[in-house]
Amino acid sequence: MKKILLLLLLAAKTFAQTKTENVFIITTDGFRWQEVFGGLDSSLLNKKEFTRNRDRLKTTFGSDNLEERRKKLLPFFWNTIAKEGQLYGNRWQNSKVNVLNPYWFSYPGYNEILTGYADDKVNSNNKKLNENVTVLEFLNQQKGLNGKVAAYSTWDVFPFIINEPRSGIPVNSGKDPVEGAVNEKEQLLNEILANYESLASDRHDFITYFMAKEYVKKHKPKVFFLSFDETDEFAHEAKYDEYLFAANTVDKFIADLWKYCQNTPQYKDKTTFIITTDHGRGDKNKAQWTSHGQRVPDCYQIWFAVIGPDTPALGEIKTESQYYQNQIAKTAAKFLGFNFENGKEIGEEIKEVMK
Repeated sequence: MKKILLLLLLAAKTFAQTKTENVFIITTDGFRWQEVFGGLDSSLLNKKEFTRNRDRLKTTFGSDNLEERRKKLLPFFWNTIAKEGQLYGNRWQNSKVNVLNPYWFSYPGYNEILTGYADDKVNSNNKKLNENVTVLEFLNQQKGLNGKVAAYSTWDVFPFIINEPRSGIPVNSGKDPVEGAVNEKEQLLNEILANYESLASDRHDFITYFMAKEYVKKHKPKVFFLSFDETDEFAHEAKYDEYLFAANTVDKFIADLWKYCQNTPQYKDKTTFIITTDHGRGDKNKAQWTSHGQRVPDCYQIWFAVIGPDTPALGEIKTESQYYQNQIAKTAAKFLGFNFENGKEIGEEIKEVMK
């Protein structure tokens, strides 16, 4: 423990000052870049084994125009981030973002996102405490940030990925109710959590979001991790309808959280959102879009988006480029003026997302 603390403190070298004072890292599990940049996939729309209500899906998200399709699916991404921030990972435009871990599923992916290190030893989704130090743990040890870091997630493995006992970071996850002095909204959310089971994930994403928003409103964290899961679970169940509606709902949640931040003095013009996913999904064989992992081609292909006061408004990146999942952790710390190190060979910050 003492060795870890010493490492974190020695690595905390400040950079030139940025406008960003708060960083939110937001993920939606297993959401493909193909839908981010192309919207509704007509080849999946027209397969009865994947789409139960073709007419509803086509009416809600369909269009012959690619730009219109993706705006219908992800309006915040394409009406706000594309104008004020940056989006990476459209491989049709040679903008590439890759996972470096060799496994292409969740725990290895989230470990890579949060620690900047593609650890070959992290090779399962088992509830094993992460030996690697996350950027969340690192930032929680820095002056002005201690006690101002928190996480909310639908998937109940995150207390282990973040190593809640060692890091001291509160992680509300899965079946966890809100504890302590709860307000009326939190009490209602606790009751829904206890009585309205999710058949897809550890809990409904809407429970995660509204609990998380109440936490942000009450505690004003400066570093916040928020992770949704239903995009992945509905894909595993071969339900393309629900997969798209889950993604559209996540877009609405992010839009709502951004609006809250822009109307709250602590966060207004001082907050950066980094949005990404843990892994890709199958594409070449349409029957494989439900799956991911080493045996499914192309699941190393992901995407990310950034919006905030220090990020130039370049929109969708259409130039040839190559970025990696392991660069997100150091980038998040750099926005706050810290050089993240954890004793491993981690990815470098993404310079293009900062002025």
